[in-house]
Amino acid sequence: MGFGQGLSGLNAAAQELDVIGNNIANAGTVGFKSSSVTFSDVFANSQVGLGVKVASVNQRFTVGSISNTGNSLDLAIDGTKGLFRTEDPNGNVLYTRNGQFFADKDNFIVNAQGQRLTGFGLIGDDLQALTVPVGNLPPRASADVTTRANMDANANPVYETGVTEVLGNVFMSDDGGATYTEYQYRIGSTGQISWFDTAATPNPVSLPDGNYTAANDAIGTNATAVTLATTTGQAASPAGALGESATVGTAYTAPIIAHPFSLTDPESYTHTLPLTVYDSVGNSHQMIQYFVKRPGGGGDSQWDVYYALDGNVVNAATPHEITYDTAGRLKTGTNANLVIPNPGGADAPADALELTFDYTGSTQFSGDFSYNFTQDGFPTGEYAGLSVDTDGSVIASYTNGELRTIGYVALANFNNLNGLKAFGDNSWIETGASGQPIVGRPGTNGLATIKGQAIEESNVDMSQELVNMIIAQRFYQANAQTIKTQDQIVQNLISMR
Repeated sequence: MGFGQGLSGLNAAAQELDVIGNNIANAGTVGFKSSSVTFSDVFANSQVGLGVKVASVNQRFTVGSISNTGNSLDLAIDGTKGLFRTEDPNGNVLYTRNGQFFADKDNFIVNAQGQRLTGFGLIGDDLQALTVPVGNLPPRASADVTTRANMDANANPVYETGVTEVLGNVFMSDDGGATYTEYQYRIGSTGQISWFDTAATPNPVSLPDGNYTAANDAIGTNATAVTLATTTGQAASPAGALGESATVGTAYTAPIIAHPFSLTDPESYTHTLPLTVYDSVGNSHQMIQYFVKRPGGGGDSQWDVYYALDGNVVNAATPHEITYDTAGRLKTGTNANLVIPNPGGADAPADALELTFDYTGSTQFSGDFSYNFTQDGFPTGEYAGLSVDTDGSVIASYTNGELRTIGYVALANFNNLNGLKAFGDNSWIETGASGQPIVGRPGTNGLATIKGQAIEESNVDMSQELVNMIIAQRFYQANAQTIKTQDQIVQNLISMR
């Protein structure tokens, strides 16, 4: 036994304790990867070994616990394959698992060491430093409006022109047709009959309930038996003998009140649908669609649509026409195009507002008016915050509710992670042993995904490290004992003189 073997054991145990101590010291370091020591024996040209040496110190690139932080720029790599790629102010490329980032004074996304997080732009695969957006998001003028609506099939039609009332005329006999008296009549909304004489200004008269003979004239032409009976009002039977489609005498013509379209006359339209549109400078305008049911004809139902922007009708002379077939399906008028010059007026001039309305899928069924609509315009918006999706998409949010992807975080992987050289500050640099980096977007080519507003804790297992420390301590003590034993043997040899 020689001193060399014991000394090599002491040195190896001391280095292992150094590694264990470093692991424990960095148990709270975000993204830290613990290390372990591997040993190998030392042989020369003898059968007896010369001790032990440290073969390597390897890092364990296992995933640490993921902790949510709420910080919008904190990022955690959720998987073993992947390192953040950063650049220091001198242009050196470094790699780290520490995802604690923030925006610096120049709006670059950096870590505590000032290293800039790199990624991809929206176009191409060139790597670049990622930045936080500044300034307002430009507005977008509304262009496409989609409306899916159900028009009430039972809604009353709106007439543009009126009809004057004309009283019906009939000759009635209560003595079996021996004598006839001429009367005029009106049919009410519920079918009840009101009788009048034939004066220039007709006066109301009463006809008792009973059986009568009705005719076209005083000589009994087209004589027809009619019964008058009163329930909620007096009515004649058979149905249709008298009224607007009378088979006897002159038919009654009911009055129709005209309601030409007017924003101030609620009786001139059937349904309304208000929505907000935006012009080229981001100003909002109220656009109201007025749906007007027209008298039917030819088996189809016709609706006119008027459009009013900020209270001004823009197509008063040429309403958009929509028709539905007898099954309630949209037949014609799927699209309407409007061009509204300078919607902002003299005080806020803007480009002409060009709108396309799409009514595809609209119906006319029995039921209440219901609708759903979308429009693609929005006002300007200020930058409000940043988030990162699992695929590395860097998404900016704005005060107008819009979201914009401004880039993608890049991740790098190496064929030999233990070939990386530790650079300090929880980062590594590429070496020949590590191989060249494989750079891509998270979730592609086997790379891990990203978890936003979170960090990856150190992967140090404190319990295991304490156990390893006890074992290393005994290892150290045992090697110290071999040196002590060797010393005693030497002392015994010396004392033999």
